Amino acid sequence: MIAVPDPVSTAIPKIRTALLAWFDASGRELPWRLGPEGARDPYRVWVAEILLQQTQVARGLHYYGRFLEAFPDVRALAEAPIEAVLKAWEGCGYYARARNLHRAAKIIVQNGFPGDYGGWLALPGVGPYTAAAVASLAFGGACAVNDGNVRRVLARLYGEARPTDAWIQARANALLCPARPGAWNEAVMDLGATVCTPKAPRCAECPLAAHCAALASGTPTSFPAPKVRAAVRKVQAVAVLIGDEREAVLERREGGLLGGLMGLPMLEIGPQETEATVLEELCARLGARPGELLGQVRHSMTHRQITLHVYAAASDSPRQTVAAAALSRLDHKALGLLRTRREGLFATALIDCSSV
Repeated sequence: MIAVPDPVSTAIPKIRTALLAWFDASGRELPWRLGPEGARDPYRVWVAEILLQQTQVARGLHYYGRFLEAFPDVRALAEAPIEAVLKAWEGCGYYARARNLHRAAKIIVQNGFPGDYGGWLALPGVGPYTAAAVASLAFGGACAVNDGNVRRVLARLYGEARPTDAWIQARANALLCPARPGAWNEAVMDLGATVCTPKAPRCAECPLAAHCAALASGTPTSFPAPKVRAAVRKVQAVAVLIGDEREAVLERREGGLLGGLMGLPMLEIGPQETEATVLEELCARLGARPGELLGQVRHSMTHRQITLHVYAAASDSPRQTVAAAALSRLDHKALGLLRTRREGLFATALIDCSSV
């Protein structure tokens, strides 16, 4: 049997020409895209790609600017204490990324920036996507990226409902423009972010519409099929606030998600435990006297939905300046309970006074 080439493979030159022309006219202006095509500043590209792994561009621009202001080059990052790095990363989440950036910066200062895919892949916290992105954008390497936007664009272009990572990578490699690999990678990602969006693709504006199997099917949003999501684990925990939103007793967090950050003393409620017994255990460890319940806060992170019961407590333990510490959004929410409570009491007092 003679193999029949798929329609996309036979149209690759036209696809490259159409997408790159669209990108040259409509590509996003982003702060890490300064400099010649294929020769971007590797530090700025690397930081951006790490930050945007779990953060949308519109939201990430604020964090990116703040981080670059604190650490304008790789030496500044390498020489900073990890506490300062985590503070600058505050709000971005997935703090292992910041710890790995710091570790990798020290290696780069010693050995120089890697110039190819393999060198980047060897650095802490750098996976195949980031290595391909930096190698192509900063050094002109012929490395195709594979992220969520690329997956969606290629699944629709080929009409593949359930693409595997290997399938996507193979198609991305085949489509990559060898003359402009960095621009091609940016173009595919921009198309997925601005035109070939998950729920409301703007197919009439798409430069690849004439070649798109998903559009031809009449149901482009069916491609790719939704991924099976891991079950969300519901977590109940108790925290104590010793002090106030300006100065409080803080502890260093452990673990992959929040490791290295500071936060209110906290303890998870086990299956056979109650809120009261965990509060008693936490206060005993701290040498603190439990006070009133300030309220509950809810926070979601990586397949976990946390409900945190926050109590006031009294202790002679030394307090830290909250503004100087790197805290997670969970802890900021918990500290906000005291302010909300104070404002509520103030409003009640005003009402009482006005009724006199």
